Amino acid sequence: MAAQLYLTTLNDLPDVILSNIIATISDTRSRNSTSLVCRKWLHLERSTRTSLSLRGNARDLFMVPSCFRSVTHLDISLLSPWGHSLLSISSYSDDPLLVSLLLKQSFPLITCLTVYARSPLTLQLLLPHWVGLKEIKLVRWHQRPQLPSGSDFVPVFENLVKLEKLDLSSFYCWTEDLVPALDAYPGIGVNLKSLNLMNPSFSEGFKAQEIEDITKACPNLRELFVACMFDPRYIGFVGDQSLLAVAGNCPNLERLCLSDTSALLNVRNELNDESGANEDARIGLGTLIEVFSGLPLLEEFTLDVCNNVRESGPVFEMLHKKCPRLRKLKLGMFQGICMPVESKLDGIALCEGLQELSIRNVADLTDFGLIAVGRGCSRLVKFHVQGCKKITVKGMGTLASLLHRTLIDVKISCCKNLGAMSSLKALKPIQNRILRLHIDCVWDSVEQLEDLDGTEFNFDLNRLDEGSLSSHCVEFTNFYSGPASEDPRGKRKKCKYSYDQEYCSYDQIGDVRNGNGNEHGHGNGYHGKTWDRLQSLSLWISVGELLTPLVDAGLENCPNLEEINIKVEGDCRDWSKPSSREFGLSTLVEYPRLAKMHLDCGDMLGFAQTAPSGHMDLSLWERFYLYGIGNLSLTELDYWPPQDRDVNQRSLSLPAAGLLQGCLMLRKLFIHGTAHEHFMNFLLRIPDLRDVQLREDYYPAPENDMSTEMRADSCSRFEDALNGRQIVD
Repeated sequence: MAAQLYLTTLNDLPDVILSNIIATISDTRSRNSTSLVCRKWLHLERSTRTSLSLRGNARDLFMVPSCFRSVTHLDISLLSPWGHSLLSISSYSDDPLLVSLLLKQSFPLITCLTVYARSPLTLQLLLPHWVGLKEIKLVRWHQRPQLPSGSDFVPVFENLVKLEKLDLSSFYCWTEDLVPALDAYPGIGVNLKSLNLMNPSFSEGFKAQEIEDITKACPNLRELFVACMFDPRYIGFVGDQSLLAVAGNCPNLERLCLSDTSALLNVRNELNDESGANEDARIGLGTLIEVFSGLPLLEEFTLDVCNNVRESGPVFEMLHKKCPRLRKLKLGMFQGICMPVESKLDGIALCEGLQELSIRNVADLTDFGLIAVGRGCSRLVKFHVQGCKKITVKGMGTLASLLHRTLIDVKISCCKNLGAMSSLKALKPIQNRILRLHIDCVWDSVEQLEDLDGTEFNFDLNRLDEGSLSSHCVEFTNFYSGPASEDPRGKRKKCKYSYDQEYCSYDQIGDVRNGNGNEHGHGNGYHGKTWDRLQSLSLWISVGELLTPLVDAGLENCPNLEEINIKVEGDCRDWSKPSSREFGLSTLVEYPRLAKMHLDCGDMLGFAQTAPSGHMDLSLWERFYLYGIGNLSLTELDYWPPQDRDVNQRSLSLPAAGLLQGCLMLRKLFIHGTAHEHFMNFLLRIPDLRDVQLREDYYPAPENDMSTEMRADSCSRFEDALNGRQIVD
């Protein structure tokens, strides 16, 4: 009798090995699919999941799953109705302690918690059951309750004696609340390793004395993120003394981020003159050098101020020497960061260990400075540039060529000479490698397009003799190549120019420097139009402008693009109507794998209800921007409706609800605003939609929803109808 054929499967692996394999899966839907294979896989998946975000209605907390016993990171800030106190609206509101005990029993190993804490009562009920918490993130966009200063943090500091990380980046409070609480519980400050106060809702940011008191109370911090007041026109602005106090009080810092509140809001304001802002910051260069000397362990540094810090190049030469472990650097309003003379590198170009660099409003940065950065910082993986008006397609293209082996994340924003088409042209050397990209949808004029045609240069890769260089190219060649001893990548390579060319082709520079004319597969320097690895695309566009030219600008072939983020900004009250019927979302059907979209119209201002004669109200503008969205195969959508700031209203309109119901592939929909209940019922026509939430995550969130807007009972009725449908998977 023939032996039966036995097939080896994954189930034959020992449970220990199989559980390690399942533990490496990070995508939520993939883990859910894994758990459906068989009971054995279900048990292993549940026992290896360490991070969980709870959704659903807070009144149904009795349905909390009890099978995720190994979860250590729990997020309960997304429970609906979003923004309401967690324990006051549940079905056990008469005994909220029972609910908190249920959460404790379901998740006994929690060490990291994220919770919407509209009032301290929620924390008073939850935290006594999780005294072993080491990390906590508080979320609140509603107005601060009228309580004594520091009351919000008393339940946290009173119960969490082992607390090491406190994140208040999404928690609206007063800046003067934290210091009294730290003074009342000195042991908490000593234990803290990470403190995040980078909250954009602060109107002014933390003042000098507050920062000094906080760092004095938390001497063992390794991570510090603070939204500061740098403007010297205000009392208590952050200057030399505060920076020295940070370095002196917290010498073990590995990540230090200090940003002005205006930088956090990402306001696209035009600078008043070529040199930047009118006033200079009160930050001395000697002070910065002393700060760097006091922080030898620094790996990430952000200093984004609102006024100029001039002639700062020598400071960053010292930064390289004093902080050898530095890998991430973000600067705002620093002038003179790189001013190369001939082939000598200086300033920030000497920070050769950098992997991420972000610069904002560096008014005197030129193409030569940009190329020097590419030469010196040869390990850059991420490069963001904003508000640098002197750089052009030639400098950006040369930097991309120099970094074509490493650079995968690029942002080009608010640069006068780099519109959409010129930015994409400059990034040709890395278009087959780049993963994440941000550009401004500023469509280049005819004259600019003609100038772009002049940047295509040809030179002979087979004859690399220097004798044929024309005299007016020698300076550029010396600057680019540099002596062999100064070239951070090793040997010096030369290229041949024709006599009537000012620059060599940046499509070829990377190949010449590495001595390989066919590295990209094109020895003649030609690059195809395919962005093979691009996964995430971010766009800024002014109100009234169209998205239609995007594909023709050079992004016609992105086979792996999965996510797109579109931010529309401006005042539509200055427009009577747009120039076309639709914004142009239909053009995105060119991207076959596009599944996630963030459409942010939250900074678009308009008339909510009463538009003057000849002007469109916000509902008609919403129709303009959402028209054609049903043609896309989106599975996830985050949508910020436009707003009328005069009445603090950001609400979904009838045309918007009608167009969103056409997105038949949607599974997740977050609307960052309010909506009428009968508008939300339109969404029930989307067959596979299973995760919908209204989030008022902007300050100040409406304290009491209007009678015609979504209320807690209305939200519950909609969710019952949504969950009562049959969904395939």
